[in-house]
Amino acid sequence: MSAPSTFFADAVLFDMDGTLTDSIQAVEAAWGKVAEDIGQDRQYVIAATHGKRAVDNLAQFKPSIKSHEMDDEVQKFEESILFFADAYNRHGPGSRRGSTVGTPSVSTGANTPALTEGSGLSSRANSISSASNNSRRPSFATRLSNMLRMSAVPETQPAVFSEESEDVIVTEEEIRKHQLDAWQIEAAAVDRSVRILPGVKKMIGCLPEGRWAVATSGAKTYAYGCMTRVGITPPPVTITADDKRLEAGKPHPAPFLLAAKCLKMDPKKCVVFEDSPSGIRAGVASGATVIAVCTSHERSKIENCGAHYIVEDMTKVKCDVIGEGESTQLRFTISA
Repeated sequence: MSAPSTFFADAVLFDMDGTLTDSIQAVEAAWGKVAEDIGQDRQYVIAATHGKRAVDNLAQFKPSIKSHEMDDEVQKFEESILFFADAYNRHGPGSRRGSTVGTPSVSTGANTPALTEGSGLSSRANSISSASNNSRRPSFATRLSNMLRMSAVPETQPAVFSEESEDVIVTEEEIRKHQLDAWQIEAAAVDRSVRILPGVKKMIGCLPEGRWAVATSGAKTYAYGCMTRVGITPPPVTITADDKRLEAGKPHPAPFLLAAKCLKMDPKKCVVFEDSPSGIRAGVASGATVIAVCTSHERSKIENCGAHYIVEDMTKVKCDVIGEGESTQLRFTISA
């Protein structure tokens, strides 16, 4: 076994998805939906979009989007990622863990499309009207459960809600009138929650304020949504794909160069943590020392992209803070 490698740096520039957070299932589901919408092969679209900005990917796969419409299209797409990430625990089987059934509110917040009329994603996701003035409205989780079962029952069979939850009996016709789009039903059936990756909490926790930044290919809605969902407070310098100061996205080094500039640091004295081929190449082109993590790609897929170090995940990297104030240095030790 070789000895650990040690080097010094002034600041750290993190990629987000696949490096700090794991939302790969939600991202792939969202691009898979795009592929279905445009009649393209799902796996091809997913592979072609990884590690790149949504604006660049949408411009490639949906060339009909006009320039003045692109910001809204990126917003809608990134909201769909967060919907896929949240749906299982907010509206699917995960919402029924514990002693309660369903969720307190159908709305999922500003960053995630609510399943209500006017949300912009499904105008058919309205509340189902009560059968009588004395009846309770069925919870979303109960309605969703019945919708999921509908595909397995004859069309003449009515949908009946559980007596245990005191929900009203609603006919199949009423449910079909208000049922969700198929992609929303499928989204709630699979757990695609955003998760923090190994070693990330410890690494971020040891870094002094003003010595780290995030430079991601995700736009603000998605980037801030992912980080806050796993308990990461986005740092003051968070460069997202919709930052108008960027001349290009990864694999261009612009995101990392802008992040270093905002920190008032020399990019050549920074460390970049990345997981994707395009991100690794961007880090290398910026002049930084690049540590690639094998959290979303096999080593064989990233070992020829120029990274200075390749590790399994961030648990293999230790950071010690040396000195104080402007003389602060970060000493990194890479485990063999």
